[in-house]
Amino acid sequence: MPTFIKLKDEDGAEFAVNVEMITKIIPGEDDDPTEVYLVDEEDAHRRSAKVAPVRACWTIHMIKAIILLSATLAAILMLTYRPVIAEGGPCKQVSHERSAYTVCEVDIRKHTIRLYWRRPEGAPYAYLRALPQSLDAKAGKLLFATNAGMFDPTFRPVGLYVEQGRELVRANTKSGYGNFHMKPNGVFYVAGDIAGILETRAYLKQRPTTDLATQSGPMLVINGRLHPKFDRARSSLKARNGVGIRTANTIVFAISLGEVSFDAFGRLFRDKLKCNNALFLDGGSASSLYEATLNRGGNLLPLGPMLGIFERIGTIRLQ
Repeated sequence: MPTFIKLKDEDGAEFAVNVEMITKIIPGEDDDPTEVYLVDEEDAHRRSAKVAPVRACWTIHMIKAIILLSATLAAILMLTYRPVIAEGGPCKQVSHERSAYTVCEVDIRKHTIRLYWRRPEGAPYAYLRALPQSLDAKAGKLLFATNAGMFDPTFRPVGLYVEQGRELVRANTKSGYGNFHMKPNGVFYVAGDIAGILETRAYLKQRPTTDLATQSGPMLVINGRLHPKFDRARSSLKARNGVGIRTANTIVFAISLGEVSFDAFGRLFRDKLKCNNALFLDGGSASSLYEATLNRGGNLLPLGPMLGIFERIGTIRLQ
């Protein structure tokens, strides 16, 4: 998740700003405040206020230090999910078009999937390593966990969120800035032993009864075609993670081990992972993976919604 700092406008009102949105800093002279110029970028959906050029109470040195710290934490985070994946687990490293990825394949007839956001007392889980390491008698140990969609500065999902059959956040069909609003966006859902990804409008029209659902955006692959707004030549490069559907029972999660474009990430799901539909979950430092058998990994900065994948007891069959 991007790093936020609190700024004050000329009226003294505070608002949160993603440091990645800062394009120019003009230090004030004497008692004049510093001017901070912002633009809309990929993470603009996390803004807590609409701002034009604003006058800030932070000094240029403080802002530069925070930006440097954010970049350093992001680099360290990339190292936390680079280790070799243990053999026999659901995750492996693959290469496609000279980019490396960790890919985790889930058969929901053999695994249990849960969505997590808030603890029973109401506080966000925030960290993948804080999720339960095992469930009830029908589910075994946690195999891996990943971030599960976009969220605002309070860690609340910005779109539809259904946990254990309960809709806690309604679907978001508004227009706006950032990846989430790059239409069409979509919904990843699980209903019993069936999983799917639908464009948001199609999901709301069908209204399937689901055990879990999370809305994000943009769609990466739509019925075998890449998102129409992806530009192979001009796409920005960022760490990214997403989810795809290979069959009604087979879910594929992927996280890049470096910076890739939307177009390249979509081709990974369509061409390499053979997913007819795929959904972007998030990018930058929010792209996180915790692989339980490694006893390390996960996120350094707090997250909103998260997915935990557990082994299911009683699915091993003798040949």
